[in-house]
Order: sequence, then structure tokens, then C-alpha cells
Amino acid sequence: MLALSPARLLAIWESGVRRHPIDRALLLFALAEPARDPDTLADAPLGVRNAAIMALREACFGSPLPSWADCPACGERMEFELASSMLPPRPETPVDEIRIGDLRLTLPTSRHLLLALDADDAEDAAQRLLHACLLDPADDPASMADLLDAAGEAIDAADPWADLSLALSCPACGAPVSASLDIAAYLWDELDRHTQALLDDVHTLAGAYGWSEGEILALSDTRRAAYLERVSP
Repeated sequence: MLALSPARLLAIWESGVRRHPIDRALLLFALAEPARDPDTLADAPLGVRNAAIMALREACFGSPLPSWADCPACGERMEFELASSMLPPRPETPVDEIRIGDLRLTLPTSRHLLLALDADDAEDAAQRLLHACLLDPADDPASMADLLDAAGEAIDAADPWADLSLALSCPACGAPVSASLDIAAYLWDELDRHTQALLDDVHTLAGAYGWSEGEILALSDTRRAAYLERVSP
């Protein structure tokens, strides 16, 4: 795991556990790139944010990502390990803008996602995101709905890490399956599981020895495990 002390892990968890997933992703982004100006995090393209969080995840837990997806056709659960080779190349220098006909758009960012939080449905959210990304006002806002597919394809081509997805085939029935990967949510779930286990350790050792949280967190993993063996029934 990345050199996060138990105390630091608890502090990160405490800071993010009650946040909205978008804000939580920005917290992980800041952890992944501490030298980046915090005021610019929300305006970074989503692909840049996601690639940084993926690098953080690999530093914490290694490269393979244990994953699963349910086949919508037969309900078969597919379990697999997601490797970096299954994903598009990571973005290096994102483009400043993309064009669809005469329209200019910027790549979507976390700030743009916030503008679509109260959308009525997925289509409404996509339209709001498209409007937010426009660099020039549209002459006919109502016609923007017709550009959603083209905008999605253009954004995917310019920033393939903005919305990571996998094309799979169900081994049971052969149906095509599209699986989405939210790397920020994936990493947060892993950090949350590690934190819950750490809190269990603190609870057990505090009850057995009367130690404070700080004293328990200061123990090495090896010593903490050795004490836990001695208090286990």
C-alpha cells in the first residue's frame, strides 16, 4: 500500500466519508497530486483526474483491479481482473477544445458535473453537461439535444478516460456487456474497507489494553497484529 500511515488513512476517510462522490473524487485527486494547486482540481479534465486516481490506486494496491459485472441478458455474474492493458492509453496533454461543426466545447470537468446534479434523468444530465461545456452560446439551445451523440463521441475520442467503460462478452450466453468503471468510487470503497478494519483493530485493542487511539495507530502493522492475536478468543 502507498505510504499512508494509519493515522493519515483515518484522517482521509474522516474528511471524505460524508462528502458527495464528486467532492470525494476531488479529495482523492488532491491526494494523488499534492503538488497541484487545489483551486485548479475541479477544472481539470475528467480524464486527467481519473488517470491520477488510477495511478494512486495502483500505488496503494497494485495494478490488477478485481472486478465484476452482471450480464443484463441472463443475469450471469462475471468476475475478472481488470488490467491496465484493457484500458485506453492515459491522457498526457489534453486538448484545449473540441469542435462539432461550428460549435466549440471544452472537455468536461468535475465542476461541469456539479451543474448536472439536480437533473431529472440521464438524458437531462447529458444535455446540461453539454451546455456547460459549450465555449460559445448555441444559436438554438433546443437543437442541442440532437448533438448529444456527436458530442459524446467527440469527448470520448478526445478524452477516453473521462468515462471509462469496458466491452465484455458474457461467457454464459455470449451477449455483449458494457461495464462502466468509476475509478474514484472503486478506490474509495477499498480505502473504506481498510479503514473499517483499522477501526475494528482500535476498538479491540482499546477495550483490551485501555490504550488510546493514537497509541494504537502508532504501532506497526506487525505489532498491532501480534497484539490482536493475543486478545482474540
